[in-house]
Amino acid sequence: MVFVLTVDQRKSRTAADLVEAAMTALNRDPGRPLRLAFDRTAGDEMQAATESAATAVGIGLELAASGHWSVGIGVGGVREPLPSNTRAAAGEAFERARAAVTAAKTAPGNIAVSGASPLAGQAEAVLQLVAAVTRKRSKLSAEAGLLISEGLTQQEAASRLGISQQAVSSRLHSGLWHECRRAAEVGVVLLEGADA
Repeated sequence: MVFVLTVDQRKSRTAADLVEAAMTALNRDPGRPLRLAFDRTAGDEMQAATESAATAVGIGLELAASGHWSVGIGVGGVREPLPSNTRAAAGEAFERARAAVTAAKTAPGNIAVSGASPLAGQAEAVLQLVAAVTRKRSKLSAEAGLLISEGLTQQEAASRLGISQQAVSSRLHSGLWHECRRAAEVGVVLLEGADA
């Protein structure tokens, strides 16, 4: 089973091209293993494949929550052997990712999932909720949460931000950081069963 991400830049006709910079950053991230690296598949679109549901969810949520991207995640098989780039790849997961990115353009949180199992719809609902909550965070909450996501303790984040540990805790609480992290973990489990 493979998870294909098809990602379309929103408002690309009126904004600067973000695809190249995003592809470069995502393809260089050793913590997110890709079976096929991100490749530009159309003017404002990029696509990649991974065998890790956690990688698909992490990248999908990061991009969708930014507000700059519509993200489709397709779950299923692919034609083997995979080619060296995504433009030449084919299979069910790629077809589903195409349908999902189309749906994501008008979906809550601009993220959608397509798979054979009803669990795909459940994964989609969880990911849409997390993306929507993430977009509503204040800048202060996002700043504290990103430091915690990097592995800092609340005390270390407080020191870096020049605030108290209690203020960091309050920012994490108001941004629903812990709840979103747990919900994203549920999304990973659901996505893993989305092709059953």
